[in-house]
Amino acid sequence: MPQDRPRVVVVMGVSGSGKTTVGVELAETLGWRFQEGDALHPAANVEKMSHGIPLTDEDRWPWLDAIATVIDGWRAKGERGVLACSALKRSYRDVIIGERGDVALVYLQGAKELIAARMASRHGHFMPVALLDSQFATLEEPSANEHPIVVSIDQPSADIVRQVIARLTSPA
Repeated sequence: MPQDRPRVVVVMGVSGSGKTTVGVELAETLGWRFQEGDALHPAANVEKMSHGIPLTDEDRWPWLDAIATVIDGWRAKGERGVLACSALKRSYRDVIIGERGDVALVYLQGAKELIAARMASRHGHFMPVALLDSQFATLEEPSANEHPIVVSIDQPSADIVRQVIARLTSPA
């Protein structure tokens, strides 16, 4: 991939949209590093969410700073990476992407009903289906000036990854 292409890709969407699945597949296909954003949450955040309590902006700021630190670390070392993170609000994306021109945003877009069905079938995840409404209430879909790669989740993850790579590698 040429130097003018993104060095980091943030895969965003509500819980259950497939961020981890797509992020891992994308990173493996590209040979890049992968970081699960949920792993950077402070224990108190995980505890709240596991009890069905939505996070506040105040809860999220330290987590967003931790994500930005990972991204900046990759960039400083000249590494390439994919990070899965809900990034639901523009203000959150401003922290983790901001003016970093070498960071691309991928938005996994899908219907609440499809995502709820996916969440109901997964096991061992701290985020309950009960919080999906709060995720959609918080979601501010990326605007055109954020230059997102928007991909529908109503297709196999391999197809999503192919679409993302095609968009990442196409001329601007």
